[in-house]
Amino acid sequence: MKLTVKKEQLQKALQKVTNIIGSKSTLPVLGNVLFEAIGNKLILTTTDLEIRITTTIEAQVQREGKTTIPAKKISMLVSKFIDDEVFLDCNEKHHTDIVCGTANFKMLGLPDDDFPSPVDFAPIKSIKFKEMDFLRILDQISYAVSLDDSRKVLHGILCSIKDNTFTAVATDGKRLALVERVPEEFAGQEGDTIVPLKSAIELKRILEKDGNVTLEFGDKQARFRTEGVEIFTKLIEGNYPNYRQVIPAGFTKSIDIPVKTFIAKLELVSIALTDSSAFIKLKLANNKMEFLAASSNVGEGEDHIDIDYDDEMLDISFNPAFLADPFKHCDADKMMLKLNDSFSPVALESGDGFLYVIMPMRNR
Repeated sequence: MKLTVKKEQLQKALQKVTNIIGSKSTLPVLGNVLFEAIGNKLILTTTDLEIRITTTIEAQVQREGKTTIPAKKISMLVSKFIDDEVFLDCNEKHHTDIVCGTANFKMLGLPDDDFPSPVDFAPIKSIKFKEMDFLRILDQISYAVSLDDSRKVLHGILCSIKDNTFTAVATDGKRLALVERVPEEFAGQEGDTIVPLKSAIELKRILEKDGNVTLEFGDKQARFRTEGVEIFTKLIEGNYPNYRQVIPAGFTKSIDIPVKTFIAKLELVSIALTDSSAFIKLKLANNKMEFLAASSNVGEGEDHIDIDYDDEMLDISFNPAFLADPFKHCDADKMMLKLNDSFSPVALESGDGFLYVIMPMRNR
């Protein structure tokens, strides 16, 4: 393998593929990037056996070939290079000379034969979104995925398609975040798929403002394709809980909440809280929403915002982090708070297909 590639393109390509590489792999080759020089292209691939990421960039290829190069070292090296072009020349022992300007390095790689081959993939449905739209979907809900629940299915995001409507759901059993959108295109079978959170996070990292992303789902695997990047991932097997059951059929009270003001007041008053079991109380009365917080070793704090509410007085307590999350990931100026009483599930809607359901805390 012998080629010349633009330093900036190589650096961006390495940033896209090297994030999944861990330090505890039992296979040394999984710590390497697979370099493939074909035609006028350089293809870079990494895998952790659960996720496989491939990206393609232009290159001046003088001799086609393959090798693997330690991922962390090549990434650090390229990020420090000063000149515009990087020259790579790999011999039959998988020793690669890397030259950029006056800098000259030799890196010892491993045979490309050791690198895991891709598995066969047969998609049964395909969904296309604008990259910016799907990035928005993932951002609106991914924080609600469970990280410690024993139910494996909750460790991922449910991706469901029915009647040409795409629904993405995340829940940890205490709150639920949901987005519904009509995709740009859909073909294949309707049904549910559970995408691991780690794969969704990698997809978020590569999505940009322009272009389209195609989501292809098979029985046990998925492939996400953008311009120049492919992600293969194993799917989580099992049945996702019936999330519709936790969404109340109706609400008796609805309040418009200004997003930026709400999150500013919430974060301000939460400074008076200390431990993770602490709660923040919202008091609704006389066209005001009061924020109340207290802890035994810090003190207490309160503030309020003006709202349009002249119904019965209500006190509702929440986990402050759970309450803050949807506001932090909201593009809208306002959210609609829907509720019935101080103890039943409360909903937040932003008018763009997003729904968040959270259980109030029972004050001790």
